[in-house]
Amino acid sequence: METSEGNIKIELRADKAPKTVDNFIDLARSGFYKDMLWHRIVKQFVIQSGDPTGTGTGGAGRQIDDEISDLNFTAGIIGMANSGPNTNDSQFFITTADAQEYLNGKYTSFGQVVEGMDTVEKIAATPVDENEKPISSVYLKQVIIK
Repeated sequence: METSEGNIKIELRADKAPKTVDNFIDLARSGFYKDMLWHRIVKQFVIQSGDPTGTGTGGAGRQIDDEISDLNFTAGIIGMANSGPNTNDSQFFITTADAQEYLNGKYTSFGQVVEGMDTVEKIAATPVDENEKPISSVYLKQVIIK
């Protein structure tokens, strides 16, 4: 992932969430994530992107079932944001701190940061308003699949 704050290298875990990884790769290769805002930042919790409207309510118009696995949410895990069971689409988050056990069993985890956790932390340090929206824009420039 190329961001306005640096690069983040993610290892995608198709062994844990094959449909989710396929969806993410398809969206990335189509350019869907190009110049996308990190629209939600919650201190000691997550940074979130994948909404083309930048409001937290948009997506790609897909619906992917949950794929709950034993890849538990600790700092640096990438997961799918959702609005309830089996509503995964394009929005995703990266956890910024450990002790996120309450996400386990409710959200699909599908990879982990292997390089660039400093970039995740830099994005997480961005000042936000009362709605967890960054005061100054932080961008996901593109997702490159290798």
